[in-house]
Amino acid sequence: MNSIEAIILGIIQGLTEFLPVSSSGHLELAKAILGDTSVPKESLTFTVVLHFATALSTLVIFRKEIAQIFKGLFQLKWNEEFKFSIKIIISMLPAVVVGLLFEKQLAAFFSGNILLVGFMLLVTALLLLLADKAKNTQKEVSFSNSLLIGVSQAIAMLPGISRSGATISTAVLLGIDKTNAARFSFLMVVPLIFGKIGKDILGGDLAFQSSEIIPIAAGFIAAFIAGLFACKWMIALVKRSKLSYFALYCAVVGIGAIGYALLN
Repeated sequence: MNSIEAIILGIIQGLTEFLPVSSSGHLELAKAILGDTSVPKESLTFTVVLHFATALSTLVIFRKEIAQIFKGLFQLKWNEEFKFSIKIIISMLPAVVVGLLFEKQLAAFFSGNILLVGFMLLVTALLLLLADKAKNTQKEVSFSNSLLIGVSQAIAMLPGISRSGATISTAVLLGIDKTNAARFSFLMVVPLIFGKIGKDILGGDLAFQSSEIIPIAAGFIAAFIAGLFACKWMIALVKRSKLSYFALYCAVVGIGAIGYALLN
């Protein structure tokens, strides 16, 4: 992988992380089209680095909300900030369990399995269509809601199932309005990404050759900058637009991915 390809992948990650279209699925498709020959471990390392970059951009955009979460968590008072912090923690539990128990199996999916990506994009399209038909309300995220949304996030660890699409769709189907759904969806993933990075660093699981340092750095910077510009715009787009538009996009890309996999 050269720096140009890494920058392209970084931009794709930065843009698709905030739309319900599966950033991991798009990364796998882009790597296949660009002819990425990285071994699964190195390919997963690059994917994790790009997710880390967009997590940093999320921190910048949601810095006030994240500060409130930490404030509420350490105040130990049963106020709205503390309850929201607990909901974020609850939402993380399913993904943590799945990640710890099925880490090797998940890593194997990030090795150019385009057929799987295609079918999972179709699943994402179906979720978005169902959510599009749900009535919009002004409900807040409850404790039970946070667990169900967390289950959706765990399922979305498969490439091709959009994490934001699955979590936002689940929240909307539970009666939570799109603004709260989008806000909760983007905040709940940040601790998981940083936890994953820390675990991989301590466990020595991140592997790359010295020749890959510059491309990885280029991809990281591209993803971070794209994420900064895209985050607010994408959230506003999700709130204003019908989810059926994204469902149609995922269906088209999914069918294209299946066709590409069968022909190659």
